Amino acid sequence: MKQFYIFLFSIFSTFAFAQTPCENGTASGFPCQNFDLLSSISLGQMNATSGNDSWGWTDPQDGKEYALVGLNNGTAFIDISDPINPIYLGKLPTHTSSSTWRDIKVYSDYAFVVSEASNHGMQVFDLTRLRNVTNPPETFTEDAHYDGFGSAHNVVINEDSGYAYGVGTNTFNGGPHFVNIQDPLNPIAAGGYSMDSYSHDAQVVTYIGPDSDYTGNEILIGSNENEVVIVDITDKNNPQGISTISYNNVGYTHQGWFTEDQKYFILGDETDELNFGFNTRTIFFDFTDLDSPQFHTEFSGPTPAIDHNGYVVGDKYYFANYTAGLNVLDISDIANQNISQYGFFDTFPSSNDVGFSGSWNVYPFFASKNIIISGSGGFTLVRDNNELNIAELSNTNFTMYPNPAKNSLTIVSSISPVEQVEVYSVLGKRVLNFNFSENLQKEKININSLQSGVYLVKINNLTTKRLIVN
Repeated sequence: MKQFYIFLFSIFSTFAFAQTPCENGTASGFPCQNFDLLSSISLGQMNATSGNDSWGWTDPQDGKEYALVGLNNGTAFIDISDPINPIYLGKLPTHTSSSTWRDIKVYSDYAFVVSEASNHGMQVFDLTRLRNVTNPPETFTEDAHYDGFGSAHNVVINEDSGYAYGVGTNTFNGGPHFVNIQDPLNPIAAGGYSMDSYSHDAQVVTYIGPDSDYTGNEILIGSNENEVVIVDITDKNNPQGISTISYNNVGYTHQGWFTEDQKYFILGDETDELNFGFNTRTIFFDFTDLDSPQFHTEFSGPTPAIDHNGYVVGDKYYFANYTAGLNVLDISDIANQNISQYGFFDTFPSSNDVGFSGSWNVYPFFASKNIIISGSGGFTLVRDNNELNIAELSNTNFTMYPNPAKNSLTIVSSISPVEQVEVYSVLGKRVLNFNFSENLQKEKININSLQSGVYLVKINNLTTKRLIVN
């Protein structure tokens, strides 16, 4: 079946791309810096006319990664375990009608999907069903449904607490609508918060930041059209507003994300570029004291493209920049207000002007370091070419020699038989695969087909080690 999809990709070469390094500032015609193109699937291939949000799921059973992509008419599921040859597994159709807006989050191996389609509610889908797709693409059905609200702009999930929060719904003045999803197939209404009016988007965390007054509490940061609000929602029956903060030249307070230490909050305003003629503006707040948040600094990008959803991983801020594609900022020296552009991948090469075409969302949280980009270009998968593609685990139970190697490589296990050895290029493509049934703790593999370079050797799906071939 995978060969069949490769054949399809060759037919639809106008719409699909695969494994193109960023060289001299482009990859298959897409402007880029520090990010390589792995693969792409068009909206047409997913039988949709527009794309929006995205999220990811990693199967805890085998580590396979899946992309969940919002479309006007449903939610697409894509197997990206082979990032060069993704497989479109199928679609969960919208609960009611098509809509420009759809949002997806994941909790406990279930996807939760909302939309601004009338009476859509929240769909619940068991992601483990993706393990058994034999004839893609399939049309899926939802496993459960929550109808405590109709339309919603977004859904936020705190995986630590097991609560989902519908925002921009027709309840609680558009403020967060609390849903207990600890039993994913039986979502239960748990109240809401209406004191700060409409929330367009939010992040909810179990707080571990510098303000000791709130350590361990469940804190919501709402992007509420013209200000950012901070609310303690630990007690679902008695949520307490903590503080609010605005800023100069407000267009539309759209979405933001904490740094990993929860000291700073990074905000995107969706229409300031449109209303005031700015280049892409990213706003940074100091949230050291949640009762008294402060403006910290702002960064102006190289184009006038509008910023949309953004997320933090380590010392980088990844955000969808509409006509400028994926944009990535280096925030390693945020304390000293030193922000710089790290890289980008432009999925809308025809223009960087103010507009709403291009990239709607990015998902940078996979262990593989592969990054989803979704929007009007459909699904695109890219990778930072300064990162190894597969996480190297610390595991001393397996050794391999020689390293560097040329013609052969020996794998030794101190605890169990060597059952499988996979070799990947640094772009994430599996180039060799060996399966063993002899129950030996030492196996020798032939690697003379490999060109000189750096590879990743995955052993028994437990550990990954770097290999240099000379």
